[in-house]
Amino acid sequence: MSPSTPDPAATPGAVIGVGMVGHAFMGAVHAHAWRSVHRFFDVPLVPRLAVLGGRDPDRTKAAAARQGWADVETDWAALIARDDVGIVDVCTPGDSHCEIAIAALAAGKHVLCEKPLANSVAEAEEMAAAAERAALHGQRAMVGFNYRRVPAIALARKLVAEGRLGTIRQVRAAYLQDWLADPATPMTWRLRRDRAGSGALGDIAAHAVDTAQFILGDRITGVSAMTETFVRQRPVSAAPGSALGEVDVDDVTVFLARFTGGAVATFEATRFALGRKNALRVEINGSRGSLAFDFESMNELSFYDGDADPAEAGFRRILVTEPAHPYVGAWWPPGHLLGYEHTFTHEIADFLTAIGERRDPEPSFADGLQVQRVLQAVQDSAGNGTSWVGVPGSTERVIDA
Repeated sequence: MSPSTPDPAATPGAVIGVGMVGHAFMGAVHAHAWRSVHRFFDVPLVPRLAVLGGRDPDRTKAAAARQGWADVETDWAALIARDDVGIVDVCTPGDSHCEIAIAALAAGKHVLCEKPLANSVAEAEEMAAAAERAALHGQRAMVGFNYRRVPAIALARKLVAEGRLGTIRQVRAAYLQDWLADPATPMTWRLRRDRAGSGALGDIAAHAVDTAQFILGDRITGVSAMTETFVRQRPVSAAPGSALGEVDVDDVTVFLARFTGGAVATFEATRFALGRKNALRVEINGSRGSLAFDFESMNELSFYDGDADPAEAGFRRILVTEPAHPYVGAWWPPGHLLGYEHTFTHEIADFLTAIGERRDPEPSFADGLQVQRVLQAVQDSAGNGTSWVGVPGSTERVIDA
């Protein structure tokens, strides 16, 4: 924190003001988490929804009234400068992440930034460097890969870390949606490279990459990729006779990958998979067992124990709603299911705990940078005829034949 800013972490249970920039889809779910986190989790700091930032005054005021914010700002720099803001939550499109996050860190604030961390590796490097400098002064920065906080995924990570799957050999990860399958669906900022950086790659493949790396406790060292844009022009609005806008991002991304531990993987991300609404799927095969997860059944984890009697072996369904499961003990009795919004509450509980304990949260901006490097390697490979492209900062293990 800056010398003039009190450190709320010094007083457990103290209130810390939150300023959030952006109030649409991500803003709404983040606001829900900020409102509820201290009512369910024993966090060291109690968040106060101090101020909401947005460009349009009327829309921002309306969102603030719905979401429970005490005040509004139409200039994010003014929001950052406020004395009643100790945490800045960045829920804007990727083209503004770098500028807002670095300014907030420079102002002595803790920062939570939505994924992907940035629109380019260069921006992500700047952000990671700023976070590293700020950490010397007690500030914390985290990137919002919320699927790490799905209890079933956290349980999968635990089983892998405990060696229940043995040596990991293969990974299959896919993130499938269908909201762009209709060519008449109008343009959004997610279809513009200057705003989003990429299409399905940055929007949803980033989640698949982080989720797989998190479960394995390992990193991707290189990729071979291809991408495609199926619909290259879309109406700029829903109005009849609307002009067409150019789509300059990928509609689908498919790539092969290798992990530092030697596992090989396939990844797929598309927003054209008719019938799949939000299907983040991961299957992991090891020498002793396998795991399978699908977010459309987010309270379940399938586990195959390769050490079981072959006469009785098979995938078994674990309903991840027991108090002993990660995060679940703060919520409802066994069998009472959790939803998408709970993952963000878990995320913010972990963030507040890290601030209170004066340690760096995970995933850090450095972790976000590593994912950004994977995404860039995918783009480079796809642009060069699916050639193999290494991920900087990773060392590839050579597997003996």
